[in-house]
Amino acid sequence: MSIGPGAGKVVCVTGASGYIASWLVKYLLQRGYTVKASVRNPSDPKKTEHLTSLDGAKERLELFKADLLEECSFDSAIDGCEGVFHTASPFYHDVKDPEAELLDPAVKGTLNVLSSCAKSTSLRRVVLTSSVAAVLYNGKPRTPDVVVDEAWFSDPNICKELKLWYVVSKTLAEDAAWKFVKEKGIDMVTINPAMVIGPLLQPTLNTSAAAVLNLINGAQTFPNSTFGWINVKDVANAHIQAYEIPSANGRYCLVETVAHFSEIVRILHELYPDLQLPERCADDKPFVPTYQVSKEKASSLGIEFIPLKIGLKETVESLKEKKFVSF
Repeated sequence: MSIGPGAGKVVCVTGASGYIASWLVKYLLQRGYTVKASVRNPSDPKKTEHLTSLDGAKERLELFKADLLEECSFDSAIDGCEGVFHTASPFYHDVKDPEAELLDPAVKGTLNVLSSCAKSTSLRRVVLTSSVAAVLYNGKPRTPDVVVDEAWFSDPNICKELKLWYVVSKTLAEDAAWKFVKEKGIDMVTINPAMVIGPLLQPTLNTSAAAVLNLINGAQTFPNSTFGWINVKDVANAHIQAYEIPSANGRYCLVETVAHFSEIVRILHELYPDLQLPERCADDKPFVPTYQVSKEKASSLGIEFIPLKIGLKETVESLKEKKFVSF
């Protein structure tokens, strides 16, 4: 019999083969939960082997086939669960058809999952994986003395003008989710992480790890961009705390450090002095300024942030181990 805070409790994780979700499944199994995990294609070993090999998976992991755009396809995965972690949402930058590739899966997918939640009689709380993308873009300037917090909400119109389709997708999805749960009386908490780094459990390359891979894999320049950075283990842990702590509510921004890509290159150079890293910026404009993101709320979940330098080292070592790069 498994012991731990989750012993005897059943929860669902959507998009379970993804980067954050895989760590979430790992930690939930460690804590004794029974996990019903949805994936688009349960028969593809690339999508499931890293999950079925986790400790406790044999006894307490059940895979379900579900598609974000199919109504009711999450019913059976969510049925009988006390908690639902909705992490399934596409994340990539090179978009041909924003509506089909990003907006529909994010917004309709979220509402599909929440509709299944609304039918459940056992449900206690939903934890939604949102993003700081749904927080940062409201037209207010972001400079080193500005502190962004959970009260900020991105403005979809500004994001559409800037063609930031991923940002639009996360913003509209979170907004739709809050309206839906309010109407249906569902208890929901959102986790809004920045750029997620750290070790990969899945065999495929995810977008945020690809940003690091690009820098160590012969890129001539680094982007003139500033992002918040957070370790995947902290993100997975925050999801579980947000579920388990009764007083958890609203949104939680997760950002350990806000750093320009020049700073990421500097840290990588410190860690790997022999590595060929890009020496110049992709453009000659002034560097996009850094800003601050409040840690107050995230700290109330007991998150003790893993430093950026450790996260970058873990990412690179993981990329080496998975043969995405060799040096």
